[in-house]
Amino acid sequence: MPSLSGKVAIVTGASSGIGRAIAERFAEDGAIVVINYSRHAEQAQQVVTGIQAKGGKAVAVQADMSMVTEARRLVRDTAAQFGRLDILVNNAGKFTPKSLEETTEADFDQVVALHAKGPYFAIQEAASVLREGGRIVNISTALTHFAFPGATAYLGSKSALEQYAKGMAIELAPRGITVNTILPGFTDTGALTDEVRERGIRMSPFKRVGQPKDIADVVAFVVSEEARWLTGQNLHAGGGITR
Repeated sequence: MPSLSGKVAIVTGASSGIGRAIAERFAEDGAIVVINYSRHAEQAQQVVTGIQAKGGKAVAVQADMSMVTEARRLVRDTAAQFGRLDILVNNAGKFTPKSLEETTEADFDQVVALHAKGPYFAIQEAASVLREGGRIVNISTALTHFAFPGATAYLGSKSALEQYAKGMAIELAPRGITVNTILPGFTDTGALTDEVRERGIRMSPFKRVGQPKDIADVVAFVVSEEARWLTGQNLHAGGGITR
């Protein structure tokens, strides 16, 4: 029997990139997967169609994760539709490089809303409906752990997810719920510039950048029963760029 058979998982920002790979892996493992998207309905439906073509189960649900009301709705409606929720992956995000001088208050508010505020209240909503032994996984970035100028607001907002895991893990442990954060390194989601790609290749002892499936396989382990003793951790999945 697949390891996630009968379980219900939400993956935010799952219409492409790392989120899509995570959703597809969960479906392969037997989960019913909610493919969250904000704007790209057609892409999200393609993910659903691909999963269904392989015998998996998935639905696409629109929700802007930068808005607390929509983040809450996504979780609440999923639990109501399927009668349960077992896994929440906060993956939705957008890399927004901007220098300190260029960053406006509106820029700052937008990036924090998407990467820190929305996920916080999605977790709060999920905490009330997650099954015993549930899993919460936040997707941050390994860039928070070395000097990467020109994206300080983005990196600050992603760092919040790493702190969430530490404290929330303690609060939710009595119900067997784990909370962990995955920190991907340079990953080929189609958005890497040649310069960034070369930097990633130089930094990794494997001499390549990551693929979305590399990250999805790590997340699949973290949500598995075998990872029940793993919580409150910030796990680097960057091919050795941080050591």
